[in-house]
Amino acid sequence: MSIQFLGMIGHRLASEIIPASGPLFDKDYIARFARAHEEAGFDRILVGYWSDQPDGFLVTAHAAAHTSKLKFLLAHRPGFVAPTLAARKLASLDHLTDGRLAVHIISGGSDVEQRRDGDFLNKAERYARSDEFLTVLRQSLESSQPYDHKGNFYQAEQAFSAIKPVQNKLPVYFGGSSQEAIDVAARHADVFALWGEPLKGAEETVRNVQAAAAQHGRKIDFNISFRPIIGKTEKEAWERAEHIRERAEKQLQASGFAFGKPKPQSVGAQRLLAAANEGDRLDKVLWTGVAKLVQGGYNSTALVGTADQVSDALLEYYRLGIHSVLIRGFDPLNDAVEYGQELIPLTREKVAALNTADKRSA
Repeated sequence: MSIQFLGMIGHRLASEIIPASGPLFDKDYIARFARAHEEAGFDRILVGYWSDQPDGFLVTAHAAAHTSKLKFLLAHRPGFVAPTLAARKLASLDHLTDGRLAVHIISGGSDVEQRRDGDFLNKAERYARSDEFLTVLRQSLESSQPYDHKGNFYQAEQAFSAIKPVQNKLPVYFGGSSQEAIDVAARHADVFALWGEPLKGAEETVRNVQAAAAQHGRKIDFNISFRPIIGKTEKEAWERAEHIRERAEKQLQASGFAFGKPKPQSVGAQRLLAAANEGDRLDKVLWTGVAKLVQGGYNSTALVGTADQVSDALLEYYRLGIHSVLIRGFDPLNDAVEYGQELIPLTREKVAALNTADKRSA
């Protein structure tokens, strides 16, 4: 199987080291950012979800209008749109993008974040709701006849969506590292998304998710997220990483970020923080400098080195059965362009060579 590369776009220029600039919904930047990913050879880009930011459906639609081959992964939190309506919205967007859409279901790892949009369920209840949401969503996307549904979170009578996705099946990605997340993913997900853990932790998660899916007679693919920092030499790459850490710390201090805040609720964040507490540099090129600063709060671990070294690291994750990787930089647009110059084609070459060698030895 070939390796898939995902990127991530935002609605304006901003990162841990770049103060936000331009209009909050910067149409020109969204278009340029999407085209940069397409030209760099990315397969798909993630459009994220935040409780105080522009609507991802519209960001995706605008980005799709300025690209032709690039696919999209739209993050969506259950609980704020009925699954019957979400199905019609997703199917409509899939038509608008000519069949280039997938959905990334995020149950929510922070009570504070969820409550901003009026959701006061606890974590276990959120995952139970996601389970039911995906059941109803799939029925609406695939059923040829009206159906009734009566569950704990949703009820519908004679529900039906006249519009279906262009694709035979809309791909479903699912995020979360808790046992509740794994249980839901085992029943519904096509792709299970991990944050950038060390090899040992990633291997453990892959094994656990595969075992859970097998109990339902299913197989799941995997995606993992990193923030590559590339240099012409190894020394240059690590110097660049330290510069990023310094700039990120200053920007966080200026924003009033609460350093040393309580242990994060998200199990994924807890796992990243635990890895960061083991040291700055793990495995060969995994760097936890920014992950430690943000308390593991999101996909913040980096792979640091030359393009050759980072591609070798990605190959090790590929060997674990993780055939998709999301990469985004601390200088978002410029890094996406840089990844397309060497890292992406070099990694594809190494994966192709590995697969050829495996076939010959089979």
